[in-house]
Amino acid sequence: MEKCEAYLLFHGEISLSSWLRTFLYCLGLAYCFVGLSAITARFFRSMENVVKHSREVVEIDPHTKAEVVRREKVWNYTIADISLLAFGTSFPQISLATIDAIRNIGNRYAGGLGPGTLVGSAAFDLFPIHAVCVVVPKAGELKKISDLGVWLVELFWSFWAYIWLYIILEASSSDAVLCRIWSPSVITLWEALLTVLQYGLLLAHAYAQDKRWPYVSLPMARGERPEEWVPEETPLCSNKNNTNVYGQQYPDILPDPEGSGNVVDIFSIHSNSELDSDYRNLSSSDIAVGCSNEPSSEETDYWFLATWKQQFLDAIVLERPESRKLENIIIRGARISWQLLLTPWRLVFALVPPYQIAHGWIAFLCSLAFISGIAYVVTRLTDLISCVTGINPYVIALTALASGTSWPDLVASKIAAERQLTADSAIANITCSNSVNIYVGIGVPWLIDTAYNFLVYKEPLRIENAEGLSFSLLVFFCTSVGCIGVLVFRRLTLGAELGGPRIWAWLTSGYFMLLWVVFVVLSSLRICGVI
Repeated sequence: MEKCEAYLLFHGEISLSSWLRTFLYCLGLAYCFVGLSAITARFFRSMENVVKHSREVVEIDPHTKAEVVRREKVWNYTIADISLLAFGTSFPQISLATIDAIRNIGNRYAGGLGPGTLVGSAAFDLFPIHAVCVVVPKAGELKKISDLGVWLVELFWSFWAYIWLYIILEASSSDAVLCRIWSPSVITLWEALLTVLQYGLLLAHAYAQDKRWPYVSLPMARGERPEEWVPEETPLCSNKNNTNVYGQQYPDILPDPEGSGNVVDIFSIHSNSELDSDYRNLSSSDIAVGCSNEPSSEETDYWFLATWKQQFLDAIVLERPESRKLENIIIRGARISWQLLLTPWRLVFALVPPYQIAHGWIAFLCSLAFISGIAYVVTRLTDLISCVTGINPYVIALTALASGTSWPDLVASKIAAERQLTADSAIANITCSNSVNIYVGIGVPWLIDTAYNFLVYKEPLRIENAEGLSFSLLVFFCTSVGCIGVLVFRRLTLGAELGGPRIWAWLTSGYFMLLWVVFVVLSSLRICGVI
């Protein structure tokens, strides 16, 4: 095998041994995945603030003719799941695929990194994330989908997305006109455009089902569903002065909604037992709504700056006061080591403004910008690993990249399964993310490349290793039927998709993980030409 001449930071890398370079690049890739998980906590918090935003609506009472003022949510529950939650958590894959397309612009063949990552991500979303969510509720606690009609619509569009992708890759026509649209292993401008437009159809169909529009919605009753996207946080107002860590006083402060002052951003999201926190001082992080003593604009600005400053101070704290109470030196040392490992990411992500500003939109967009930056580094590292080891980049994309970039999906679904009263958003994030992966994650990059090829070369975009991608889709279809079948069985027997008796929850989780292993092994063997 020829020596890889590419490098990441400095030219001296090529003088290192192949095994050492592989180890360092894999280590860097893993550290990027940790960063993706870390930024998800801020992303999810900002998204919650966006969804909670409401506006005043003035109506005239038909009987008294008096004006009635009520508050109305700006975001629809279902649309928030499909757009903000699913799109945001799929943004690493979308960014990676778009970056890959831009790098390959002008080439007759599309890059395999994006499609491979997105198909592998679909399998990771469907199997491991379901496996985690099913055991998240407490022992005996059941969480079910309250609106089966909306879920069935989302499920239909999720499956159709991959059927559509298979049609694009394998369909052919003998007709001269249709041949310009349907041809195997070739992507035309029309195919790419239709792929992107179907995301709009998904949004419209899901909204119609949520509103139960006649003729276009399933006649299924909606179960009990909370009005709030997340459980309502009750503000505690007081006329006493509240003092923060700087000794500064603010008139009205919300307490920590979890009651512990801790929102853990990695692996154990929103767990009261954990000690790590990007939002450690939540007891001074929300200005109370509806209290009699509203802070002035100057006080509010000063408070935002203090909160932003506190994010940087929290980023460099390696040991919390509670951690010092631990008698086990090994556990205590492991926690400190983990905090030290996270400190660079915490310092970088502390640049994200507090999520209370502008209803969370600034923090939301900044989080997506950081995700895009990490996705670019991941793309470079993947190229280097493939170059040094000679491993097919499609195999790396299908396994390591798909798993790593899907961590935000896993974290977000886990948060939703923990914090929400129903399973709607936790499961909707899985099915909708799979739809977004195809309609946007593959559609947009293909649209960029096909438009360029159409304008410059008057040729379509060709897909390399289309047979391997098609085989992965077939395996995904077969295993996904087994996954959805078990969810339906749990609904019929236990009455809910998530939770239940501990032993059954863990057995279901193990079964989902087995399906994922089957998908990864069979797809990798086909790509490598073994089967």
